[in-house]
Amino acid sequence: MKAAIVTIGDEILIGQIVDTNSSFIAKSLDKIGVEISEMISISDDKKHILDTFASLQNKVELVVITGGLGPTKDDVTKKTFCDYFEDELVVDQKVLAHVTLLIEGFYKRTITQINKDQALVPSKCTVLHNQVGTAPGMWMKKGNTVFVSLPGVPYEMKYLVENEIIPKIIREYKRPFIIHKTILTCGQGESLVAERIEYWENNLPKFIRLAYLPAAGIVRLRLSARGINKEQLEVAIAESVKLLDAIIHDIIVGFDDEETIEVVVGKLLEKQNKTISTAESCTGGKIAEVLTSVSGSSKYFKGSVVSYATDVKIDVLGISESLIKEYSVVSREVVSAMALSIKKMMKTDYAIATTGNAGPSKGDSNAEIGTVFIALATPNEIIVEEFDFGQPREKVIDRAVNKSLELLQKEILKNV
Repeated sequence: MKAAIVTIGDEILIGQIVDTNSSFIAKSLDKIGVEISEMISISDDKKHILDTFASLQNKVELVVITGGLGPTKDDVTKKTFCDYFEDELVVDQKVLAHVTLLIEGFYKRTITQINKDQALVPSKCTVLHNQVGTAPGMWMKKGNTVFVSLPGVPYEMKYLVENEIIPKIIREYKRPFIIHKTILTCGQGESLVAERIEYWENNLPKFIRLAYLPAAGIVRLRLSARGINKEQLEVAIAESVKLLDAIIHDIIVGFDDEETIEVVVGKLLEKQNKTISTAESCTGGKIAEVLTSVSGSSKYFKGSVVSYATDVKIDVLGISESLIKEYSVVSREVVSAMALSIKKMMKTDYAIATTGNAGPSKGDSNAEIGTVFIALATPNEIIVEEFDFGQPREKVIDRAVNKSLELLQKEILKNV
């Protein structure tokens, strides 16, 4: 079963909002064996929508559309659906009752005609009940293609995908199995990783595909297997991962698509009942941000000082002014003092500190742009490393964050 995802909205095309709906829908469909062949973003224009529907007709078995179902005049999806299916809008009494209860019962205000119009749906459609909003989903079939229209509001869209669309597809369609396994590596670039695993990659079973997903200092290796025998796919994936682990065990830090480096580190800290704090200069608090993005991080993350300015290093962290004058703020000596200071201040087992010149211009140091010092204070020692992360600025910061967490992960593993 192949599918296309269409997002409707000028706000997406002009960059006013980021389209996260397509990603969620794609992941949800992929998990049940539906192959995504296209993702398209189009404007709130009737002709453009009709042309897109026609281009996808009989090309894929499923088209999932989000957006354009609101109560205002610029939301044209429902009327366009009627034109495409040669249908007319009628009031769905169940939807009207739900909208009335939501507006008058929950929001405590009188329902208006514009609210009531949310209950208008094409007469031939299967209505997908939206328990968490006023715009229902619509399921209609033409030829060999099912068109499903969903609201663009993310939490409403997610509710309908999880509670209406996925169960309906599982009930009504026979699908192949798609098995994914993602291996998270840190410390080596995409080309070097590819060189190391070339023989392994060339000898993968024909039904397993490998994709490289590189980021700053991180490369994800995603294995995908498709077929009708789920057990056979899982065994083949497991065997392939085992062989891969034997080749690049030194850079593998996780084995899950959702298992980011911060998740891996968090699990290790929690398992060992250890704590972490950060003192950040050039990374501007981003290490603390990614650590605390993980649910439950309060069990191991104590706090951070973003000592971006030199006087904050002196006044808050207590770094000696003479030390800074002698070695400069971007130095091995200063980053070491920062890590030891925050570790003592927050009373943590580990502490990370960063200082550097991320660019595009130099600050209170003559160190070359791209230079970053990272210090890791452990229960027993202080480890300091110097890096040249090049440019641009965003790359320097992202690589510094990932390298900091990589150093922490490897140090924790020494005590496992």
